[in-house]
Amino acid sequence: MSTSTTDPMIGRLIDGRYHVRSRIARGGMATVYLATDQRLERLVAVKIMHVHLADDSQFKARFIQEARSAARLAHPNVVNVFDQGQDAESAYLVMEYLPGITLRELLQEYGALTPQQTIDIVEAILAGLAAAHKAGIVHRDLKPENVLLADDGRIKIGDFGLARAASAATAAGAALLGTIAYLSPELVTRGIADTRSDIYAVGIMMFEMLTGEQPYKGEQPMQIAYQHANDSVPAPSTINPDVPAELDELVLWATARDPEQRPADARALLDQVTETARSLETSLSATGPQKTMVFTTPLVSRSSTAETQVLGVRGGAGPATTAPGAPSSATGELARATSSRRRRGWILLALVLALAGLAAGIGWWFGAGPGAMVTIADVRGQSPDSARAGLLDQGLLVSDEMSRAFDLEIAAGQVLGTDPPAGEAVPRESTVTIIVSRGPEPTTVPAIAGVPEAEARQLLDDAGFVVDEKPIAQIDAGIAPGSAIGVVSIGEDGAETALAEGGESFRGTEVSLIVSLGPLPDVVGVEPATAAAAFEALGLTAVVGGDSEFSTDIAEGLVLRAVAAEEGPIRPGDAFTLIVSRGPDLVEVPEVVGLTIREAVDILLAADFQVDVRTVIPEDQWDNGLAVVTSIEPEAGTRQLRGSTIIVRAVF
Repeated sequence: MSTSTTDPMIGRLIDGRYHVRSRIARGGMATVYLATDQRLERLVAVKIMHVHLADDSQFKARFIQEARSAARLAHPNVVNVFDQGQDAESAYLVMEYLPGITLRELLQEYGALTPQQTIDIVEAILAGLAAAHKAGIVHRDLKPENVLLADDGRIKIGDFGLARAASAATAAGAALLGTIAYLSPELVTRGIADTRSDIYAVGIMMFEMLTGEQPYKGEQPMQIAYQHANDSVPAPSTINPDVPAELDELVLWATARDPEQRPADARALLDQVTETARSLETSLSATGPQKTMVFTTPLVSRSSTAETQVLGVRGGAGPATTAPGAPSSATGELARATSSRRRRGWILLALVLALAGLAAGIGWWFGAGPGAMVTIADVRGQSPDSARAGLLDQGLLVSDEMSRAFDLEIAAGQVLGTDPPAGEAVPRESTVTIIVSRGPEPTTVPAIAGVPEAEARQLLDDAGFVVDEKPIAQIDAGIAPGSAIGVVSIGEDGAETALAEGGESFRGTEVSLIVSLGPLPDVVGVEPATAAAAFEALGLTAVVGGDSEFSTDIAEGLVLRAVAAEEGPIRPGDAFTLIVSRGPDLVEVPEVVGLTIREAVDILLAADFQVDVRTVIPEDQWDNGLAVVTSIEPEAGTRQLRGSTIIVRAVF
């Protein structure tokens, strides 16, 4: 468990309703947190726009657009949006929380998927996308990271952050906001997107699911973008021979370079995928060759632009006569053909130059321009001036306004972290905000002794302590079972330090709650086995040991008392020794009748009895052989308690 966090949002209450618990993911525009909706008592995902973008009206409008776009969709395969608003400087969006993984994580773990798995996922994606297209919304950023696979089997599309109305024009360069590996050729070359651009992205994802890799690779993003603009996506079966021909054709149809050759929208592709799925149920189990699917829309344009010219003269008629200065028919045809070839040559040259310019522009954008990616350096623990200089050297912009947050580890005035955090890749010239530590945040230890555990935890949580989920159980006769005894912090060496109620401490300190198990069991006078079971029920161990002892109160063989092996607080795992009673300590009374008084007294004292002599004979004559013991009580031969009194009577 971490003792501190560099994210000041964790622990905050947004708009008096959403309590931020932890960070789920971070993107270019916003960070997604897991939070508790305290009004409806449910877990939600809260997407909060980055602070440094709050003053940018364009980004803010795009963020609000996501909420409106997603809120217009009510479909089982689209992440639901519950709320949208602004808290202080942060615009936020509240969505349903889906515990699970993304399609990207699934592909990273399993590589290529089976045809049936691919179809199942694609059908769910297209169903949600069809609802978006019907509502006039183009997603524009479809990729495996935005496909959520919930633990309960649901598949949903999320992150409509780049969504636009299907009829809206797209500004030049906006295509670069999407993920380069899934951008359609028209987005790369013209910056224009419509429903067919989403279809292209679905086709690329199908290829990746069937083969375990993307169709285009390159060391630089511009290389991948160039391939999207100029190459045709290969059939998945060229990489994975197990892919059926039907799925090959679906991928080629969806990823046609010409948008006119693709399905018009997600509904058109979904209908064909559904039909293909039914067909594969038969074809995959057939023993004959696979059949070829016939689609209602051509998958690949097969039109030809070249035709064959037949040049010559009429056979057998001899040279044709023509007007003066006019070319022969054959010469005219040849001239026109040559002119046509020359025009095609210039057009081809212009196209090559345009593509070269595009490649150079994309190369500049991603290599040295605003699109170049920079990994934010770790400046934690540095001075603000040193951190600022290091970030500027990376080609980043540093906000003049620094955030401040409390931290247990970083001294006040030193850099606690950055927003975005260290290790995140961002475009060159992105604005980074430095977060400066305010040092540990003071707090007061609440009074929790005798308070039920749940209430004690809440008091400590409200005071800013990080309470270990597992309490320390301890025997305490004065505190009711299940109630708090106290709270301790545990050092690296395992030593416990008690925190006094009302004392000063710091928020974020890790503590452990000590909870009472109640008193030790009363085992005096019970069978040893029963006593051991009672101790075991509390997590303690107890065995018979040590020397048994005489007892006039506890019968022989029963427990006389329990002795702890060590001093200090008693906790589960501690050991006890059970001392067993030997019963009363009885001694046989010796025979002393007929002996002199002095002899009788000496014998009884030696047997550990007390002696009460009752006689009129003076003590100085007790050795006289005429002064003898006539009787004793109790009688000789009986067993009496060691140390009890024997009455002796004597006469001359």
